[in-house]
Amino acid sequence: MGIKIRILLIVGMILVGIGSLAQAKVVKHEIKEGWNFRQARLRQWRTAVVPGTVHTDLMAHNLIEDPFIRLNERSVQWVDKEDWVYETRFDMPSEMQDCTCQRLVFKGLDTYADVSLNGEKILSADNMFREWSVDVTGKLRENENILMIYFHSPIKVDLPKWEAVPFRYEAGNDQSQNGGLFEKRVSVFARKAGYHYGWDWGPRLVTSGIWRPVILEAWNDVRVENVAFWSTEVSERAATVHYSIEISSSQPVEEARIAVYNGDCDKLLSTSVCSLKQGMNKIEANFKLRNPRLWWCNGMGEASLYKFRTELICDGKKMDTSVHTTGIRSIELIREDDADGQSFYFCLNGVRVFAKGANYIPSDNFLPKVTIDKYEKTIADAVAVHMNMLRVWGGGIYENDEFYTLCDRYGLLVWQDFMFACSLYPAEGVLLENIRQEAIDNVKRLRNHPCLAVWCGNNENQTAWFSWGWKEQYERQNQAYAETIWNQYCEQYFKVLPQVVQEYGLGVAYTPSSPFSTPDKGQSDKEGDRHFWGVWNATYPISAYRDERSRFFSEYGFQSFPELTSVERYAPLEEDHDLQSDAMMWHQRGGMNANERIRKHLLNEYHEPKGFENMLYMTQVLQADAVKIAMEAHRRDKPYCMGTLYWQINDCWPVASWSSRDYYGKWKALHYFVGRAFDDVLVSPIERDGRVEVWIVSDRRNVLRGNLLVETYTMQGECVASLTQPVKLNSDESRKFVDVAAEQLIGNRRPSEVVITARFTASREHKVYTNNCFLLKQKDMEFPKVHITAEIESIAKGFRLTLRSDGFARSVCLGTVGKECFFTDNYFDILPGQTVCIEAHTDLSKQDFEHLLTIKNLRDAY
Repeated sequence: MGIKIRILLIVGMILVGIGSLAQAKVVKHEIKEGWNFRQARLRQWRTAVVPGTVHTDLMAHNLIEDPFIRLNERSVQWVDKEDWVYETRFDMPSEMQDCTCQRLVFKGLDTYADVSLNGEKILSADNMFREWSVDVTGKLRENENILMIYFHSPIKVDLPKWEAVPFRYEAGNDQSQNGGLFEKRVSVFARKAGYHYGWDWGPRLVTSGIWRPVILEAWNDVRVENVAFWSTEVSERAATVHYSIEISSSQPVEEARIAVYNGDCDKLLSTSVCSLKQGMNKIEANFKLRNPRLWWCNGMGEASLYKFRTELICDGKKMDTSVHTTGIRSIELIREDDADGQSFYFCLNGVRVFAKGANYIPSDNFLPKVTIDKYEKTIADAVAVHMNMLRVWGGGIYENDEFYTLCDRYGLLVWQDFMFACSLYPAEGVLLENIRQEAIDNVKRLRNHPCLAVWCGNNENQTAWFSWGWKEQYERQNQAYAETIWNQYCEQYFKVLPQVVQEYGLGVAYTPSSPFSTPDKGQSDKEGDRHFWGVWNATYPISAYRDERSRFFSEYGFQSFPELTSVERYAPLEEDHDLQSDAMMWHQRGGMNANERIRKHLLNEYHEPKGFENMLYMTQVLQADAVKIAMEAHRRDKPYCMGTLYWQINDCWPVASWSSRDYYGKWKALHYFVGRAFDDVLVSPIERDGRVEVWIVSDRRNVLRGNLLVETYTMQGECVASLTQPVKLNSDESRKFVDVAAEQLIGNRRPSEVVITARFTASREHKVYTNNCFLLKQKDMEFPKVHITAEIESIAKGFRLTLRSDGFARSVCLGTVGKECFFTDNYFDILPGQTVCIEAHTDLSKQDFEHLLTIKNLRDAY
């Protein structure tokens, strides 16, 4: 009996202890239920979804049509001229009622918002990119708290600012005319996503709303506000991990204990004991990790992650716990003078990285529609084609935490722009301080992510000033205006932002602009990064991609249209299926100029397509061929060039654009080409001045050995010439192995009737890398009419296809009429006598798949 009583007493004590610990911990509650909204000048309330936007709520109630379909965007331009009100009522959770501290956290308010709680104004927000925290201790009721958010029209708020300035700030992509504002480009006055006002690939949809969660937090006396981890002295043998902890305390605490654990194995790594003063406290310490698992980017090793758990204990009570997943790595941006100018490359854990990737824009104009699944598909699609870097472009948003978490997990480095693009901003006074706080918020939020490689001040603002004529334009108008604008520019990008990165960025590099060479000029091909748009914007042929040089290409690209099944989703009428139709032109933000550029290059390189569907297909082949030339040239030019990021991997709505994946996530021809061009080993045959060169490029960290086979075939499959050569490449090397006159490889054949194919077989794993080369433009090649057969075998995910052709088939495209299907390879060439095996991932039955399967090649399209 005594034993039972003792056990009950012990259990009771444990339960009491658990209860007291539970009361001590920070409690969080998301306020997402019961929201309603209304137009401010009207009285009718309607249900709302939070997080969300006004536009998506209006669509849910059938008050506006989907702006992504046909011409519907035109009919919703009134929305941004109105004020909107959101309201909800909530009870305080019981576990919060006895807490001494309570706070409302608004993760994202878009953009000008007055917030009231129970009739009392508690916040005026004016920056979409900031997180707003409000102490509401003593302001909450147990029941029926009323939270109201009044969103002011960003247009009405910013028009007076535009009118008050005696000159005009450049904002060329602001589609003010589509919004009924004529030339009044007000976007630069708002700290709001620039692309919401339109871009040359996006619609003008100026949103308002609660776009990120609203969180009610409560705790007793002390809490961990922020924890940062960073590594120094990183090697495979050891690393020093530093941590900085910010603790807020409502009263002095004599003794606080901070313990850091390896959350994966619950091993104690570090303990610090300190006193806390009332207010904010900052504690720094470090610990050693022996034989750490380093974080590597895709293609260089495992993206190993550690889960560090930080516990705050006061008077024997666990007051707060914070868990952060991060990686052990060192990352540097190396800019050193050399014989050619100045280098520009990233060094990860002491190893040089050739950056292979793309530019990333927001995945939707209505940001809360971007789910974790959509993020993961985009990032997995990048990894699937061997990318190791994405650039988060400066006209969008600092992405959600989930985006960076996925990049950490998949091993994608992130080039992170601050949110300024293709514009000039009135960066002084209140706005400049707002920008500084925005930078602090986001640098601190993102700094624990090992994927973060560099912070960049803006996109193209500096090259626009020096190279687009902006400087001369302002100087002609008024020298004082020019000085004012340039001084604002320098204060923003050469002082405020780099100071924030230096103070809070944990050693991650900063570059003032992209492209950037030196502070007093635009871009250069000998130093810094470069945006090359000579083919798209100018009159250069696509072959120019072969010869342009840079230390790092951070933008270049070429447009194409989505495939027909995607076009039918946003332009569903038969009358829409013409490039000149109203619907297709509305979804071509480059207008007639863009279509003319596509047509000019298409007819310069290829035959005239027959019909609308073939036109869509051939623009994708053109885009893929053009960007392939660039990607391969950049890799061949290693180590002079150490990065190639094409524009762009994704779209924010269905549109003709430079993307390699359309808005619906379907891979264009370009994305398949990227997979071959970005593989760890590239075999790259090119024709230059009557000679054929064959290069091999290795991104591997060890010596590469194998055999190179170069063969020339007729279109009917006859081998005309063949040469072989053993290959040995050092790690991270590019080298030319063949350089012969073209005549040696084609004999007495016409250049138009042969294809040169290079095949490299790696010795260790017998992996084969192939690539084809043509001696003439595609329109001058004698591609034959061919018959392609497909053997179809059922597998777990769908079907395995074995394809054969009776003649050379160029850019074979597989599809399934009206049904979703993913092909593991597509837009590939088939040599006669050879087979190509791929998988089709689909839920279709074998009978339906065989019936719906389409096989097209370039010769079929003209």
